[in-house]
Amino acid sequence: MSDDQLLERRRRAMGAAPVFYKDPVHIVRGEGIWLYDAAGKQYMDCYNNVPCVGHCHPHVVNAMHEQAATLNTHSRYLSEVVVGYSERLMALHAPSLTVLQMGCSGTEAIEVALKMARLFTGGQGIICSNATYHGNSHEVFRMSAGPFEPEYRRVPFPDAYRPIEEGLSETELGARYVAEVQAAIDAFAADGVPLAGMLFCSIFANEGLPNVPSGYMAEAAALVRAAGGVVIFDEVQAGFCRTGRWWGYEVTDCVPDIVAMGKPMGAGYPLSGVGTRAEIADVFHGKSFYFNTTAATPLQAAVGGAVLDVIENENVLGNVNEVGTYSLQQLVQLQEQYEAMGDVRGHGLFVGIDWVKDRAGREPDRQGAVEIVERMKEKGFLISNAGQHGNVLKIRPPLVFLQQHADLLLTALSEVIEA
Repeated sequence: MSDDQLLERRRRAMGAAPVFYKDPVHIVRGEGIWLYDAAGKQYMDCYNNVPCVGHCHPHVVNAMHEQAATLNTHSRYLSEVVVGYSERLMALHAPSLTVLQMGCSGTEAIEVALKMARLFTGGQGIICSNATYHGNSHEVFRMSAGPFEPEYRRVPFPDAYRPIEEGLSETELGARYVAEVQAAIDAFAADGVPLAGMLFCSIFANEGLPNVPSGYMAEAAALVRAAGGVVIFDEVQAGFCRTGRWWGYEVTDCVPDIVAMGKPMGAGYPLSGVGTRAEIADVFHGKSFYFNTTAATPLQAAVGGAVLDVIENENVLGNVNEVGTYSLQQLVQLQEQYEAMGDVRGHGLFVGIDWVKDRAGREPDRQGAVEIVERMKEKGFLISNAGQHGNVLKIRPPLVFLQQHADLLLTALSEVIEA
């Protein structure tokens, strides 16, 4: 069967669900950083942070098989596997974050985090960024597409490349963005909407991975807490060593009150979680009822624990820092040759290339970024485009990405830009 025939079957069976690329890729197998299509063509996966320790890692697959062959049931029974995993995961967070609520998706984790914040504070108002994405449920997607008022107020995300005001020092620029947070707090108060909190991706991944002015997160968090709210960070993309630290909030030096986790947590198996302070968890469980048949199961915990095993036993964090630093340095050198590479930025093995029509004007070139993505796919390298303007080339490979893989990617990217 041809790919066109399969695509037509998909449309009939699944509707107009989106697919990547102008000519979608029919992937049938994965191993490490590699994916293979039905014709046997090999692709370097430089996009998927879901299989963070590599596609089909044997240790993760074995843990999944062994637990599935032993027991898998819902969370209303005692399970040492589930309790042990919860303790182990939360021990990797800041000391104030001690309690885990497991779920199945990032969207679900954000829903639970919002509910925690609102129940704990008694407020409803949530501050979020003006170019955010946190999931697909009706409530969560409101932060991306509205309706925003009265419960949501969006603020400009901090960005040193396309700043809200030109000519400011880093300190002045940070203060300018912090003032936007205070304005949102004041607007909620004027409208009689009690503040519940602030929800940001800890590294503003979907906004385009901007360089955030130093001190911004801590100062914004202090304003929110002083107004009676709590701070929620979305670690779905930033967590589990992606940035060269265990958590994105370590990069911005601000510990949240609630943290949402997903995607890489189960290396592809549906697993997410919300970590929080004990007093917030107590209020949440005292005032609410939460249960999911397929959340906090022994199978989830076994897979999640296996992911942690690989990260810790195979020095994944060290690799992220070594290869991530090397990749960013090489891309900065490549940037000198090409005007369209307006800005190169990132943390660890998460890199964004701001593709522009001209470097001086910094005008976003979304169509150019899409063309680069398509041509890279044809050469066997899978990346994507994202950001507020859709013009940021998004490079986010599994964390077992090595220097030789980086060299192959850089060579391909250079050839595509030349072409």
